[in-house]
Amino acid sequence: MLNASLIELSAALGEGTISSAELTGLFLGRIDQLDGELNAFVTVDKDRALDEARAADARRAAGENGPLLGIPVAHKDIFCTQGMLTTCGSKMLANFVAPYDAKVIEQFRAAGAVLLGKTNMDEFAMGSSNESSFFGPVRNPWRKTAVPGGSSGGSAAAVAARMAPVATGTDTGGSIRQPAAYSGICGLKPTYGLVSRYGMIAFASSLDQGGPMAKSAQDLAALLGIMAAFDTRDSTSLNRPREDYARGLEEPVSGLRIGLPKEYFSDGVVPDVAARVREAIRWYESQGARTVEISLPNTHLAVPVYYVLAPAEASSNLSRFDGVRYGHRAAEYADLYELYCKSRAEGFGAEVKRRILVGTYVLSHGYYDAYYLQAQKIRRLIARDFEDAFKKCDVILGPTAPSTAFEIGELSDDPVQMYLNDIFTIPAPLAGIPGLSIPCGFDAKGLPVGLQFMGPWFSEARLLGAAHQYQKATDWHTRVPPGTPL
Repeated sequence: MLNASLIELSAALGEGTISSAELTGLFLGRIDQLDGELNAFVTVDKDRALDEARAADARRAAGENGPLLGIPVAHKDIFCTQGMLTTCGSKMLANFVAPYDAKVIEQFRAAGAVLLGKTNMDEFAMGSSNESSFFGPVRNPWRKTAVPGGSSGGSAAAVAARMAPVATGTDTGGSIRQPAAYSGICGLKPTYGLVSRYGMIAFASSLDQGGPMAKSAQDLAALLGIMAAFDTRDSTSLNRPREDYARGLEEPVSGLRIGLPKEYFSDGVVPDVAARVREAIRWYESQGARTVEISLPNTHLAVPVYYVLAPAEASSNLSRFDGVRYGHRAAEYADLYELYCKSRAEGFGAEVKRRILVGTYVLSHGYYDAYYLQAQKIRRLIARDFEDAFKKCDVILGPTAPSTAFEIGELSDDPVQMYLNDIFTIPAPLAGIPGLSIPCGFDAKGLPVGLQFMGPWFSEARLLGAAHQYQKATDWHTRVPPGTPL
């Protein structure tokens, strides 16, 4: 059962082969066995999880059914969860118990999912390695000296190690797709506005987007069907009809036009990664898909644009954490000004402070026009690159990241090099389009390689269908890390 897909687990629950209480106990035992070393969870409430599982069993006994009813789920610790710690991986919120549920949590509760726990993450979702968490780094199940990716590294590691069948994450510049690639699972960043941001602690509001993480594209489709919903409490939430994201899973890829951006196959990509991605592309060609060379000429500007815009928005969003209303407060201070200074100095980690400083600088008088306004203009050009590309192709394929997972501590003293790991994932959030990462093999060290799909706005069903067809022909997504035997 630990290696079963969401669809298989849901069928087993429906048939009565296993109860939700038994299934939840199985995953809680797995967490007990492995998480002491992997550090994927911040909070696990066994009693609460088992109570929810028994409630789900009662609902099934009463005749209710549903794809998520009784399924254990892990949530990234960025989603407010009523009555439970919601830390955002920060000392600033290490004692914060949310008084309400995020919209995403509400959706899963209504579907009858069981909350296993809240997963570790880079502090306030700022990072690409899950090393900036106040609660310590998460370790990659495939190589425990390596990072799992970030910022949704806890969710990625939990699914990869089979401590949870599925999980939620958030993606601002690649924080679902990059850890999915590093950890050998599947992750989807939906179209901006498709998943409500209500109750999701903000990093960069024009970029943040919640999404699902799972072992297969088929499971992602089921999860997105739960997560995507209009919400009047989120001004950026899109009011559009509900979709069946599984509708395209069985469509053949014959005739699919696949765009290959020349900028994604440059010398900066590690040879093992490039080789695995090329092998996947050849499979699509063997099935009748047609490849088209395209160009996304402003790709090289995506990272500098992101690291102007995202810190600018972060400096504004994080100004609320001042030691007055909730969160960490300094123990000793002489006046209000010192309260602010000490509380923020003690409560935020180095990476968060770095981004707040950068963001405040680019928004300051005399620099707004030179940096922030110019970055917004280039963002529009990046979006236009995608619009032009999708006139020639249906989907875009390439590597999710230029390399596989690096060692913990390897890039800690080189933040710029760390930022460059997101060069292929950042453009999609800047344009607001969906992006998907699935496993497509391993490098010489046995670390997973990620294959990224991108499509026009609201093309999630097509991306998931193309990925599912590949996964029907390969078994990369079913592989289990050798250090976590079932």
